[in-house]
Amino acid sequence: MIVVTGGAGFIGSNIVASLADGGRPVAVCDHFGEGDKWRNVAKHDLADIVAPERLLAWLQQNGGGVSAIVHMGANSSTTERDVDLIVRSNFQLSVDLWTFCAHSGIPLIYASSAATYGDGSAGFEDDWSDRYLAQLRPLNPYGWSKHQFDRWVVRQRADGAVVPPRWAGLKFFNVYGPNEYHKGDMMSVAVKAHRSITAGQPVTLFKSHHPDFPDGGQLRDFVYVDDCVAIVRWLLDAPDTEGIFNVGTGKARSFADLAAAVFAALGREPDISYVDMPDAIRDRYQYFTQAPMNRIRHAGYNQPATELEDGVAQYVKGFLSAADRYR
Repeated sequence: MIVVTGGAGFIGSNIVASLADGGRPVAVCDHFGEGDKWRNVAKHDLADIVAPERLLAWLQQNGGGVSAIVHMGANSSTTERDVDLIVRSNFQLSVDLWTFCAHSGIPLIYASSAATYGDGSAGFEDDWSDRYLAQLRPLNPYGWSKHQFDRWVVRQRADGAVVPPRWAGLKFFNVYGPNEYHKGDMMSVAVKAHRSITAGQPVTLFKSHHPDFPDGGQLRDFVYVDDCVAIVRWLLDAPDTEGIFNVGTGKARSFADLAAAVFAALGREPDISYVDMPDAIRDRYQYFTQAPMNRIRHAGYNQPATELEDGVAQYVKGFLSAADRYR
């Protein structure tokens, strides 16, 4: 059995779908709340459903049947200000799961984040030496909590502590794809653009407040969720692989490119308007992110990344415009 924390969330539920469709028993650990998040896993037969606060006790009882833990669960809001909550959710639970996997001999894959790179002034290299990690300055409590766990992991290994038999931390860049609908304002621009276009409204993007970037020309490494799932699946079966890896395409594209791809998938001509960026985020806004993918390629992963236009077309036609949007 594979345990997926955050298994009803965006990336987690896509991992669950891939594993369950492949015939592997999956236990989901997550909170569902009062909304439609449950629909993210409704199509799949689950081995068990575990509340996060019960997970460690559940593992003590059922750990002998667990073959791997994929830890995607986190408080992923970049605007959350309750730092104690973020530390409990993103750091302490991760430490507890790492410790359990290390002493139980269970492989662990966990979600880090591109938010650990901060403004990008130190680059986006998935170099997990303490020397490099010490240079990074995340811009919000979410990125800081992920960065702290990355550094804790590296210290464990350097100090000769017991570690899981295989482990990997994944620095996800700008992921888009099915099952992100519960994320509210944290949904990708692809979803927001689709909603605006189908409502007959222009797509609204931020103006640039940087002389090197035109309006809508802010650049991100947009990665289709299927590529993230493919990397997790590969790591689950890859022998002797460990480390912290970027998960992106290796090619930065603009928000205007993303919006244009949604228009194209719907057979519409682009209609984009631009608004000023809020003052609250203007001084800590990232204008460029791009994921060097050399490290995981050198480890043996060779599946090509999905081009932005292809991923958006799959998303729009297969999910956003379909009667059933869920995977």
